[in-house]
Amino acid sequence: MEMDSIPNGNATTPNPSSVPNPNAPIPSSKLSQLTESLKLEHQFLRVPFEHYKKTIRANHRVVEKEISGVISGVGEAADRDELSRDEAVNHLSSLVSRLQGLKRKLEEGSRVEHLQAQRCRARLDHLESADAANLSDWNNIRLKRILVDYMLRMSYYDTAAKLAESSNIQDLVDIDVFQEAKKVIDALQNKEVAPALAWCADNKSKLKKSKSKFEFQLRLQEFIELVRAENNIRAITYARKYLAPWGSTYLKELQRVFVTLAYKSTTECATYKVLFEPKQWDYLVDQFKQEFCKLYGMTLEPLLNIYLQAGLSALKTPYCYEDDCSKEDPLSQENFRKLALPLPYSKQHHSKLVCYITKELMDTENPPQVLPNGYVYSSKALEEMAKKNNGKITCPRTGFVCNYKDLVKAYIS
Repeated sequence: MEMDSIPNGNATTPNPSSVPNPNAPIPSSKLSQLTESLKLEHQFLRVPFEHYKKTIRANHRVVEKEISGVISGVGEAADRDELSRDEAVNHLSSLVSRLQGLKRKLEEGSRVEHLQAQRCRARLDHLESADAANLSDWNNIRLKRILVDYMLRMSYYDTAAKLAESSNIQDLVDIDVFQEAKKVIDALQNKEVAPALAWCADNKSKLKKSKSKFEFQLRLQEFIELVRAENNIRAITYARKYLAPWGSTYLKELQRVFVTLAYKSTTECATYKVLFEPKQWDYLVDQFKQEFCKLYGMTLEPLLNIYLQAGLSALKTPYCYEDDCSKEDPLSQENFRKLALPLPYSKQHHSKLVCYITKELMDTENPPQVLPNGYVYSSKALEEMAKKNNGKITCPRTGFVCNYKDLVKAYIS
């Protein structure tokens, strides 16, 4: 952030050397940061585009079904030789009513398609607006997007919606997509598979292409519930209709599940007892979330976890897990330690950082601090500069001016 220079002593005009040049070239560090940021926005564009395509396919299926029904009805009426006038009028009236219903569905479908196309356009415009000059504001919006993504994945739907609305980023987040998933998740948590099976039917081609076994697992669970209710005859009928087609692909799993017909849900046999445990429903919820993320091109982990782990991997050292670890180190916090547990330690080069201003070594006693333009100087040098200039910091290499409170402390690992 560029600031006007503060008069020095009794001077009545600002020092020209301290005034930032608006036409000065943007630091390469900022341009590099912007480029790297944009590389990570694949999900940001992929999700609304996949949702848009899904809506178009659904509307197309509705049109095909209704038009086919109307044509079939007309053909049926034409083939009937003995059709009274009243019957013909009633038949044609029903076809007209059906076409009017189709018109209403098409209007609603067109409205939804328009909104989703507008969302795709808004996201493209948002990415195009990213500029090194406004990188701070753009990153602020990005942080809010990441927080909304995390809340939606953790099922905090109302909180996510409020944050999106207060920040005016409704078109930049995927609340409606996650609301679709919420219906299936709630049903599975209530031990109902019908909504999940309907979702599988809507996305059958994509699930088949990815070789998903989610629908198979749902069918197995329905079979298990029939066995639990000791309704064996119905369970056998169900297996013949819905499980037999999977026999060539998942024969071993089917053989294992079919043996449950000889047991009750109270069995103590560990091999079959686990099939009746309530955690099988939790497993289905987790599997649905994975399939849902794959379908829309989302990361399986929340974006917040991924970005935090990227930062923690650069800070993680054996010292971070010692009892005397500095409280300023993020890895001194237990939650961050758990998040960083599977990460490797950062590579150490044992390099020394020397301040450009004072030529003194920067270490834990004199830690480095980062200016908004990306340049780094020692705390000692910047504190002295702030005292002499009423809290203002001027980068000696670029002339960039900022407040001391805008500095960010860096950690030496």
